[in-house]
Parts: sequence; structure tokens; C-alpha cells
Amino acid sequence: MPDRIKTYQEFYEFYLDEHKKLGTRIFHFLGILFVFLVIVFVIYTGKERFLWYIPIFGYGFAWLSHAFIERNKAATFKYPLWSLISDFKLFFELLIGKQKFRTQEKA
Repeated sequence: MPDRIKTYQEFYEFYLDEHKKLGTRIFHFLGILFVFLVIVFVIYTGKERFLWYIPIFGYGFAWLSHAFIERNKAATFKYPLWSLISDFKLFFELLIGKQKFRTQEKA
């Protein structure tokens, strides 16, 4: 990781580089999808006690994918806000097709 990233654009390029593998992107996508599903469930049912699932799904899926698929350290620990924003940005870019689930992985 570079010393300290100064702009969000620079960070997002780094973020995408750390999320190249298909499994990592799928896990991140599913984690954010489940976050939205929990929010909809809580709004629909009024059962706020289920809100604690949000960090479990949002971070759990991502951290597992970094540990076992991408084999790198999640940027969350050094850039928590930019990383959170980027998780949602990647989700929507995957959803609309701006980003691909499959990228050109290095051998």
C-alpha cells in the first residue's frame, strides 16, 4: 500500500486493484446486497434489533474475501470512510455494469 493516499480518486484506483478476483467482488456485492435487505426488512417489520446484522454482512463478507480469496489486507483498517464509500460505489457500478465481476487478474 502506498504511504498515504491523499485523494479519493487515487484511493478508488487502489481499492479496485485490491478487489480484482471474482470471488472478492462477489462477496463484496453480496455483503452490500444483504445490508440493503436488512434495512428493507427492518423498515417493513419495524424490528430494529436486526440492525446489528448490517456490520456483520457488510464487513464480514468483505473481510472473509480479503483473507481467503484476495489474500490481502482490507483497506478498511487504514481508510475506513473511503473504504465504506467504495464498497457501495463498487456495488452500484457492478449493478449497472460499469464495473465487471471478472477482471484481468495477474497470474
